[in-house]
Amino acid sequence: MAAAETAPKADAPAELVKTVPVGVRIENRSEPVLCAEKDNVTLTFAHPKLTHFRIEAAHPSYINTLQKDSFAPDWTACDIAAEAMSEPPPEKITLYEDVNIWVVGFRFPNFWRKRDVPFRVGGKTYDGLHLVQVWVRHDERAEEVLVVYPTDGYWRARPLPPRHLGWSAYGSSFMVGPIEDAGRPVVNLASIGFDPRDRKFALKFAGGGLATLAMTQLDRDVQVIDVAFEEPINGPPFAALRSMYITRFNNDVGEVAVLEDGAAAWREQPVMAFGNAASAHELWTGRVYPSRHNTSAPDMVFRDFAAPAPAAPSPAAPGAANATPSATKP
Repeated sequence: MAAAETAPKADAPAELVKTVPVGVRIENRSEPVLCAEKDNVTLTFAHPKLTHFRIEAAHPSYINTLQKDSFAPDWTACDIAAEAMSEPPPEKITLYEDVNIWVVGFRFPNFWRKRDVPFRVGGKTYDGLHLVQVWVRHDERAEEVLVVYPTDGYWRARPLPPRHLGWSAYGSSFMVGPIEDAGRPVVNLASIGFDPRDRKFALKFAGGGLATLAMTQLDRDVQVIDVAFEEPINGPPFAALRSMYITRFNNDVGEVAVLEDGAAAWREQPVMAFGNAASAHELWTGRVYPSRHNTSAPDMVFRDFAAPAPAAPSPAAPGAANATPSATKP
């Protein structure tokens, strides 16, 4: 395939970087559980040279058939219900506000992971945040469209809500950066910056390396997020999807479809039966019929995986093509 031109790397000069499409390895690390409030679905993405990819959060195909939504927590078979429902209220802070965008932070007294990840926005830095929300103004309403948990690197995104519902749920989470195991998959971030004008996040990873995460499209059908790494993540996965599956009627993701290198058709499977993919160019995760849990939650798509184009060979020196190698030493 021909090389494409993509946005520059984080902190790179403002020049286009030529990339080529690549197939990535997808590994299914999911495990069965009974509690609907525990993430038991884990799909990881790995490639030693990848620097760019795209994430899409799109309303499910059945969204226009819904007459009402279902988004209340389901604590059936959960041993964490009492602890979760007894938490004291969080501290809420407005981090940034203008006419079109609001950024709100929260500090939870009993958040599961004690790490401080500074968050920069509007020329100020905030410490100790456990959750950050991004709200936008649309049709004279405030709509929450993206959240990040700085201490463990989890993100959730959704499109603008459908008009007939007026609201839609979050569902699956995604992670960007070197995936590590801290009892559950995490991304250890050193800091996060956000530029409200460009709607772009700057990520610094605790183990080194930078990335940008840009909100490049947002409407009532889809939110598109473009990710660029300063350098490839060679070793651990560079991204992951986390979600929940209990039964075919109680899940945040029930099915996957993968388009693999050289395939003539998509491979479709239930998420818990999905086998690994050695060289995938696109992955869709979602539901083909409504679930009783977070019914309106979006499908998640991972695509446009790309790596830097190989360097062009250096031009031969003048006369080199006609030179005759010597058969003996001088």
